[in-house]
Amino acid sequence: MNYDVIIIGSGPGGYVCAIRCAQLGMKTALVERYSTLGGTCLNVGCIPSKALLDMSEKYHVARHDFNDFGFEMTGDIKVHFDKFIERKSRVVNQITGGVDYLMKKNKIDILRGFGSFVDPRTIEVLAEDGTKNRYGAQHFVIATGSKPATLPFITIDKKRVITSTEALSLHKLPKSMSIIGGGVIGVELGSVFARLGTEVTIIEYMDRLLPGMDKDIGKELGRSLKKLGIDVRVKTEVTAVKATSRSATVTVKNKKGDTEALKTEYCLVAIGRRPFTDNLGLDRAGVQLDDWNRVMSDDNMQTNVPHIYAIGDVTTGPMLAHKAEEEGVYVAEFLAGQKPHIDYNLIPLAVYTSPEVASVGDTEIELKEKGIPYKTGKFPFKANGRAVASSEATGFVKVLADKKTDEILGVHIIGPHATEMIHEAAIAMEFRASAEDVARTCFAHPTVSEAFKEACLAATEDRAIHI
Repeated sequence: MNYDVIIIGSGPGGYVCAIRCAQLGMKTALVERYSTLGGTCLNVGCIPSKALLDMSEKYHVARHDFNDFGFEMTGDIKVHFDKFIERKSRVVNQITGGVDYLMKKNKIDILRGFGSFVDPRTIEVLAEDGTKNRYGAQHFVIATGSKPATLPFITIDKKRVITSTEALSLHKLPKSMSIIGGGVIGVELGSVFARLGTEVTIIEYMDRLLPGMDKDIGKELGRSLKKLGIDVRVKTEVTAVKATSRSATVTVKNKKGDTEALKTEYCLVAIGRRPFTDNLGLDRAGVQLDDWNRVMSDDNMQTNVPHIYAIGDVTTGPMLAHKAEEEGVYVAEFLAGQKPHIDYNLIPLAVYTSPEVASVGDTEIELKEKGIPYKTGKFPFKANGRAVASSEATGFVKVLADKKTDEILGVHIIGPHATEMIHEAAIAMEFRASAEDVARTCFAHPTVSEAFKEACLAATEDRAIHI
């Protein structure tokens, strides 16, 4: 055996797992096919998209809100889109370079190339120059992540019909873009381009945006994006996509059955992601896949082959970087004989639109399906002093608590700093706090977090103070 642990894939799940394994004294190697570490999240996902979201939001505020703040703007603010992309690339390089440093610091070997199983105990790494090397280990962790999904009748040519990967590296600001899918990727990238001046149309099959999240959240976000100028089409089906050298035409059908052809410069397919299990030699290792080509694993991330584990997007559960990280730590500690724990119901969801969206725990629909009686507390940011002072008073905090015990079961936020605030709720729920526990906690004033306290007060015998 060359190593104690070999991890295939250097995304957040893979590299975090490698670091924790090394911290626990294991001889560890990380396999990566691309020239930079960090996987989709750091290179063409979470980090670059957040860089563009932040920059485009600053531009939008400067252009539309500065006069209200008392700043006199002379002339229009120009967008140098190439510089947007350049800065995004600098951010990515800085973060991925940091992962390189962490690998060296923790004495983790990087095996460059495409890794696949030769047998249950051996992998072969095919380098870019064609050379092949084989390595053995006591344990393997599959952390190969996911790829953008598509529909059977859509051909992604990466020129006019694109995925999020290509959208994050466009060299020229599009005049128009149609986006298939109103999930996290669709609304985030739609926000980026709409703020910069692109005519954006989001097409969603379900009755609201972010259909997997709280119903009130999706509807509120839809209203906000429409104010941004985005043409939001819900209950709309895509029936065909055709591309030319200069445009893409998306044929849609609404709930009444009427069809329309939408012609735009680009069509972004953002219907989700699929696990990347292609050509990994999993059959040679004896590892089983489910009907969705996900690696099947148990509560300990262990596959049917006991010394092979799977974490992150390649297995079941939400496709989130932080979920993969937690699973990476779990596997490392499990291998070390510890007894780690993950509560999958308390993994926060975050959407970096404006207003931001965040959620943890159950939605109302989920509580009804489980037959759990609940009560609701809701507080609008328009009644929060800090939000009003910052001109960020859109949205609300919604708390769902057990009707009998008052335990907080779900928190759903749309509004300023929602992606930071949600961790207050997550920590409270990890300790099984009641709505009254939070309501009786002293919050600093003025802060947007007070809206969480007020929502808990509202859930506790309708005791909210400021509404």
